[in-house]
Amino acid sequence: MRRIVIWLASTVTILVLIFGYHTSTNRTASVGVPSATAPVTPGGATSGAPSGAPSGGASSPSGASPTPSATSSGSAASKSYTGAEAQTQWGIVQVRITVTAGKITAVDVPEYPNENPRDAQINAYALPTLVQETLTAQNAEIDMVSGATVTSGGYLQSLQSALDQAGLS
Repeated sequence: MRRIVIWLASTVTILVLIFGYHTSTNRTASVGVPSATAPVTPGGATSGAPSGAPSGGASSPSGASPTPSATSSGSAASKSYTGAEAQTQWGIVQVRITVTAGKITAVDVPEYPNENPRDAQINAYALPTLVQETLTAQNAEIDMVSGATVTSGGYLQSLQSALDQAGLS
């Protein structure tokens, strides 16, 4: 009888732990994007992209070392750093950041998987969330987006590459 009670209590405990586990601490809604976010368009350009920065599907050749580009913005100079292409199972993900006075001021995603409607649907909600979290955290220590694990992983890899080029952590 004692074994049955212990077995039942442990089973209930395990079930409570499994169903009570939260996979992400991200509590923002994926429907709307706050106005501070630079929304990602299907061409990959953001409304906050610096002038002179390439947009669309432009990217550096694989294996090539991306170079920073400078733009002037008032008294502080802005520099854009393009991360290395991250090859995922669904396609390439590449991130470009704009840094002004040591702060990330804009994030662009010129390359991301969008070959089919499902990729477009997933990335339509995942990329704005990842961009907003990057602008908030100012580093690559951000949560992955549930349901877009592959894109999130590629985004983080390319973001870290851009941060390394910029000399940020």
